[in-house]
Amino acid sequence: MRIREIEKKDNMAIERIIKESLESYQLDIPGTAYFDPQLSNLTDYYKNEPNAKYWVLVDEAEQVAGGVGIAKFGKTGNICELQKLYIKPEAQGMGYAKKLMETALDFAKEHYTHCYLETVDKLETANHLYAKLGFQRLERPLDGSEHSTMDQWYLKELVRD
Repeated sequence: MRIREIEKKDNMAIERIIKESLESYQLDIPGTAYFDPQLSNLTDYYKNEPNAKYWVLVDEAEQVAGGVGIAKFGKTGNICELQKLYIKPEAQGMGYAKKLMETALDFAKEHYTHCYLETVDKLETANHLYAKLGFQRLERPLDGSEHSTMDQWYLKELVRD
């Protein structure tokens, strides 16, 4: 498996992974990424956003197994958001989510001072990973949050190496 920037040919595959993952947790509801208008064309969305990128995890046959994105959060220029971190079930538990996050955070450090993310409590493995990678849990979402169904919020100070 390797990580690379998303290409147009990946849009349908990553959309399917995201939607199937959300469906498996009964999170295919308003207020989640399931209904994000850009979900079917992540390539163009991230290409058109300043200081934003989306990466996919692909196997030797270029089949998409997961992905993650970074984009500016809210109206201030110094906070980004870790977005749409999803991995196919058969690729979970092998450290790929951590590798995707490290790729995204390395990029984020070049452009932002803090990284924000939103999730739900029942995604226990993901919440554990966020804490392990230095994200601090917040009591409420930052102003400007668009995903009203989320009930866990994290912020990480980004320090350049």
